[in-house]
Amino acid sequence: MNVNDVSFERERPDVYGDAHPKALLRAIQEDGDYLVQLANQHIVSGDQFDQATMKQLFRLAAKIESNPKRFHSPLQNKILISAFYEPSTRTRLSFESAWHRLGGDIMSITDRSTTGIAKGESLADVAEMFNNYGDCVVLRDTNESSLFEMMDALRIPIINAGNGTDEHPTQALADMYAIFKWRPALLDASNNEKIKIGVIGVPNKMRTVRSLLKSLSVFPHAVEELVIIHDEASAAELFGADQREELELRGIKIRITTDLNAVLPELDVVYINAISWEGDTFNTYGNSFSLSAKSPLKHDAIILHPLARGEELAMDLDNTPHNWYFSQARGAVFLRMALLTCMVERAERVIDVV
Repeated sequence: MNVNDVSFERERPDVYGDAHPKALLRAIQEDGDYLVQLANQHIVSGDQFDQATMKQLFRLAAKIESNPKRFHSPLQNKILISAFYEPSTRTRLSFESAWHRLGGDIMSITDRSTTGIAKGESLADVAEMFNNYGDCVVLRDTNESSLFEMMDALRIPIINAGNGTDEHPTQALADMYAIFKWRPALLDASNNEKIKIGVIGVPNKMRTVRSLLKSLSVFPHAVEELVIIHDEASAAELFGADQREELELRGIKIRITTDLNAVLPELDVVYINAISWEGDTFNTYGNSFSLSAKSPLKHDAIILHPLARGEELAMDLDNTPHNWYFSQARGAVFLRMALLTCMVERAERVIDVV
């Protein structure tokens, strides 16, 4: 192969107008007060974010993505403790890339057996040490309760980067950022823009899906219908206690189906996931479902996936306009840059940057 024949800056064709982050900037009026309020907050659940705060986070993320070189030093002299006790590629590297891009330093732990926990040290004592060593913690743990056990002893903010099957709030924020970059008009209720979103997954078992649905319910005006697509084997465990009822009370219309191909032609956004971390291992759900270039997708539909993918998402979609999952992963870095800056009291260093 001749290297001159290879394009290393291959552009994926846009399917709906101007998808550049500057379009999102134009769609949101700036109000830095909401970002300042994030200082020293623990980020645990999607329930913490209201519409105004989410909009401002998306605006700041779009500002950073539009001109990242202007935001290279807000976190100088700040240290992130990156504690990932469960396998991760995108989430861990995304957070660490975000912190490095902002000029901060990182201490990374990727194996619980290399820490005092392996010798019986309590999580409260670990948290006390973290207070002395860093300015922010990002924690991923297979145990849902570990996050909460540490929070009471922490005097620095912590981010839930996935706790068992419970939640993954920053993944949901990144998912929403991708959707609004794709179609910024959805932010404004007066536009009467609505989309149908299909979620292939099990809300009661998948933390990415659970958090995404909570975030979607903050913008009910933008959702015409939420379609949950599942296989028969998952029917009994599809929703947790009051999970569906809470979404419907917030204004989300929900439909459930087991026929993927029948509903695909209706959907504007298709969110697919197959893996759920449960305990010290993972389970897969919906093995009978898969998307490929032959799937009957709406011509301008986009596909989102938290990644890593398996056979449920074929590689022949990668070079089609439906592929927004790589953009979703890339945008997560800028979304996390925005959030981290605000959490460690450096929002004033980025809000007024033009």
